[in-house]
Amino acid sequence: MQPHGLFHAHALKDVRPMTMPAATTLLAWNRLLRAAELAEQHCSATLQSLGLPPPAWYDVLLTLERSGAQRPRDLQGVLGLEQYALSRLLDRMVKAGLLERTPCTDDARGHTLNLTIEGLAMRAAMWPVFAAAIEEALGARVAEEDRVTLARLLAPLAEPIRPERCAPSVARPAPR
Repeated sequence: MQPHGLFHAHALKDVRPMTMPAATTLLAWNRLLRAAELAEQHCSATLQSLGLPPPAWYDVLLTLERSGAQRPRDLQGVLGLEQYALSRLLDRMVKAGLLERTPCTDDARGHTLNLTIEGLAMRAAMWPVFAAAIEEALGARVAEEDRVTLARLLAPLAEPIRPERCAPSVARPAPR
């Protein structure tokens, strides 16, 4: 019989003692998350106030405009969204007429996503509003020199975390 629930005591047997983050690490973490949350809320609210879709739509439209048709799994890698969230987002964008699905020639089960004329127009309409919201959220509040420093400091955090970096705190279960 399988155990039920989210936590299983047997999961602890392979876990090494946890290393607590330094107070400055936690402070930086909390401020990073809060700043990102507030900036996202501001940009979303600004776009919504003018009847425009949220920033995630802009990211999809821009990616397809720059790279051409893509499969959803390729978009997932570029945008960093979970598969289920991206799937729902793409469904809404197709329904809105901004994207179209085209069957893949090499995979009968797959499809590619193409930007429609309406999608191109929406991306163009969104950018001036989105750009102004970004400027209000960051550019107008942080000096140029500090933005350069911030970009440099955030660069390593914008890269995927390699599993071996997590190894000291959590051991991987032995293969069965």
